[in-house]
Amino acid sequence: MDGDVKGWVGEWMDATELEEGETSHASCLSTGLPTGGRSSLGACLSEKLGWRLHEGDDFHPQENIDKMSKGEPLTDQDRLPWLLKLHEVIESEMRSGSDALLTCSALKRLYRQILLHGSRALAPSCPDNATQPPNSPHIYFLFLHGDFELLNQRVLARKGHYMKADLLRSQFDDLEPPLEEENVLLLDVSRNVSDIAMEVERHLISLKSS
Repeated sequence: MDGDVKGWVGEWMDATELEEGETSHASCLSTGLPTGGRSSLGACLSEKLGWRLHEGDDFHPQENIDKMSKGEPLTDQDRLPWLLKLHEVIESEMRSGSDALLTCSALKRLYRQILLHGSRALAPSCPDNATQPPNSPHIYFLFLHGDFELLNQRVLARKGHYMKADLLRSQFDDLEPPLEEENVLLLDVSRNVSDIAMEVERHLISLKSS
């Protein structure tokens, strides 16, 4: 894993119009490492498909932002309120039947389970990944993977963001790549964003027809 960094970007959808006269009742959810392209892809898909875009970073409490701005990695406890808030966002969109996208960095499987199931993923009956609640059949992940050096260069080139370059390694160390059972589509971050968006759209259409 040392030479390869993984990240997330994705979306969930409900009753989304994919082609004229066709609808899908699949749902998709997103996450990822800094500079993996999740925000660019999210914005591209939002414009292309007309879905509401939620930037997960916007939901971090100020204490988390201050900590990351000082180059201090977040702990599981730091991330928990943030993940629970994002779960609420997902639940709200699903209840409303709206089409929406979410970008965020859920590095561990437990984090992704919290996004899906909220506090239920923390119940005593779910002490580890082996006994987590099942993934929702309506949630699909898009997993961006790329070379560490490429993502590191992007972090160094980015200005005005609280995420510092030295945090990339700590996030990479925390990363637990998704398993096949997590309903995942692998995407190469070195590709053009518009090409990735086209692949995602084809994937969503295939989900509808399967």
